[in-house]
Amino acid sequence: MLQMTTTHRCARIRLTLRDLHLPTPPGREELVARVLDTPVERETFEFLSERARGIDVGAGLEEVVAHFRTPPGGTPAGFRRELGLREGAVVVDLVRDIGCGENGRQRPTNVLYSADSANPYEVEPLAPFVSNLTCNPGIIYDLFLNNPEANIGGRFRDRDEVMTELGRILGPGCDISVELNNPFEEDFSKILEEAARFREILSQWRVVIKVPHTGPVNPGNVGQLLQGDGGLDVRFSRGATKDCLRGHNLALRLAEEGYRVNFTLMFEPYQTQLALQARPYFINAFIRHRKIQTERICGFLRAHELTRQQDQLEKLRSYLIASDYLSSGEKNLGLEEVEAIAREVLHARGVDVSSGAGDGLDAVRHSLRALRNANLDDTRLIICSMEGAFNYPDIDRLLMEPEFADMTRRIVVTAEPRYLARFASSNQVISYQRRFMKAARGQS
Repeated sequence: MLQMTTTHRCARIRLTLRDLHLPTPPGREELVARVLDTPVERETFEFLSERARGIDVGAGLEEVVAHFRTPPGGTPAGFRRELGLREGAVVVDLVRDIGCGENGRQRPTNVLYSADSANPYEVEPLAPFVSNLTCNPGIIYDLFLNNPEANIGGRFRDRDEVMTELGRILGPGCDISVELNNPFEEDFSKILEEAARFREILSQWRVVIKVPHTGPVNPGNVGQLLQGDGGLDVRFSRGATKDCLRGHNLALRLAEEGYRVNFTLMFEPYQTQLALQARPYFINAFIRHRKIQTERICGFLRAHELTRQQDQLEKLRSYLIASDYLSSGEKNLGLEEVEAIAREVLHARGVDVSSGAGDGLDAVRHSLRALRNANLDDTRLIICSMEGAFNYPDIDRLLMEPEFADMTRRIVVTAEPRYLARFASSNQVISYQRRFMKAARGQS
């Protein structure tokens, strides 16, 4: 049936595959009925009217609806419908796209949301509103499994049980990015075994393997991070080429094995272009710690400029070691060199000592510009690691900047559920609820 929508300006005819009145292969009626409501642009409709002699669905659609046990009459969230013409028949298949809800309809906004959590109790109220979930070992083990306050009654015993429950809660429309336990495992077959287990639990369509940047850390020195003060004896910028690109090579190898990869631990704008060479599904821009550290470095340098006291540079040196700008063996590094290194960091970030860190979102802006120029149409940027009263509002304003209007479909905003939830409220919500509830009580 042709539907006509009228407004005070114009009338627009909405065309669907049903309006082509094409025959269906015998026995395929239930499958084809799932996609007959697919909208078709007028030009495509006219093209198909002249050439198509039937309609069918692809093998991918059959596999998806069977796996997720999708009720008749539609297709599950998280998939885009794509049309093809094969031997005279229109063939409709499904392509993974977390920007789509049920039946291939676009989600309410181009910008997507994600949660940093492995706590099913926390994720459940957020589930209808997110398109991705991010888990790493710290989130899974420290914040949930081994935390009696979160893992109530010890109901969940291991990671597999947690992943299974999260998959059930989130449904087919949400990707789940789960990080490898040991990215420094030298036997790639063991890494593939771990990735395959994630895929078995979550399905090939939802699983995303989270691979971290590795910097100077390698299988030989990673133990230093787990003993004593946790300091590494190599400065972050002085790692061997093989070590600094270990994460890149691991991400690329997993992509070549057919896995989508969330390439994580991206803090500086200059990490973006090289990360894109690994063909990731997600790249990241971490906000919180970089901004905080920039402000602290500026504070030490300003204090030294005002007082000219060496103890400010000594404090700066200790801070740079604690924050891994310097190695654990540089406790006696000359203060002039310490100051020079700190100023190099600020220069690379485009920060003046007197001006501070600004909104700290330059890595986000840079990554979006890099994505715009990349040949990776399905890659998205995750904006992550935020806290406090300003990070999310600043991000929200950035998303409205005209320069990035064409990039909103490439953005996923992720945070802990409680942090996102705080921005669903304001002080006036309480004020108005007080008024409304008092009024309602007076009527009862």
